[in-house]
Amino acid sequence: MPNKVVETPYPLIDADPHASRVIRYMRLSDYAVWAGATGAAPAALYLWDKWDPSQFKLRTQLRLGGVFGFIGGFLLAYQRSSFRFWGWSENKREEEKDFAELSDRARRGLPLYGESDQPAWVQAAAYRNSAFSQLKLHIFPMVNLVNHPHHGTDPEKYKPKDEPTSS
Repeated sequence: MPNKVVETPYPLIDADPHASRVIRYMRLSDYAVWAGATGAAPAALYLWDKWDPSQFKLRTQLRLGGVFGFIGGFLLAYQRSSFRFWGWSENKREEEKDFAELSDRARRGLPLYGESDQPAWVQAAAYRNSAFSQLKLHIFPMVNLVNHPHHGTDPEKYKPKDEPTSS
């Protein structure tokens, strides 16, 4: 089955990035969104209780709200970082970082996207299951945890260029 080609306003870096790359490439703004969601959830519960008072102590509810805010904030930050890999939002910094990282791996003779001891059919199934899964994080949080060769980009661009010899 051919890969679906999606027209994006910015260059595609990786159609199915590994979770470790998505987290490593997070920007400060992603961490700010994560922190904001972590603080906003218990703050919203506190304000809601002030507006419509309950007769309970809120300590446990505020802690649980903080946990849910932390998890939701992480998923939102993860999704924002994934959008840059897909080219859906501005990604110049990630594009340069990706090119430097994968060119270095190619120069050293390592597999571009890491090694996997999984059979090829498992890698392909993992790709089919996790491609664009970041759009459904609110329903079923699934991320790519398998190294595979299916990334929607041409790996030749990372290979070292032969320098012309001067005679």
